[in-house]
Amino acid sequence: MAIRIFITGGTFDKEYNLLTGELYFKDTHLQDLLSMGRSQVPAEITTLMLKDSLDMTAADRELIIAQCRDCAESRIVITHGTDTMAETAKALAHTIHNKTIVLTGAMIPIKFGSSDGLFNLGGALAFVQSLPAGIYIAMNGRYFSWDNVRKNKVSGVFEELR
Repeated sequence: MAIRIFITGGTFDKEYNLLTGELYFKDTHLQDLLSMGRSQVPAEITTLMLKDSLDMTAADRELIIAQCRDCAESRIVITHGTDTMAETAKALAHTIHNKTIVLTGAMIPIKFGSSDGLFNLGGALAFVQSLPAGIYIAMNGRYFSWDNVRKNKVSGVFEELR
């Protein structure tokens, strides 16, 4: 069972400019992470965009939806920025009903070395293989249904609404 991984950007793939202190996008780190994690999961990887999720537009979300709808795989992982991950999950849930889609990301860029991204990616790959059709967010070893999750911007973790 091959899994499709769509890359959209977010902190997951950000780089740090030592001179300016700014975070920016250069390329995805996903293949390196799969190698570091010694993943044995067959995966097809497609980069859709490298954007901060706060900069995502309705057109960007439509592209994500179309790619998820049209790909042959029924199990999909999406790397995504954490600030609007729940918004994208909601848009997917209103359109796609016959696939298992798990969105994941990182609070700390992979390039920082102490990122939660590798752990979150591993969790997302495990959850996408075991959960029934639906839209989920996987962060910090937990998964959440799209309609019962929020990012707590004080504690920096995802939590259930109820």
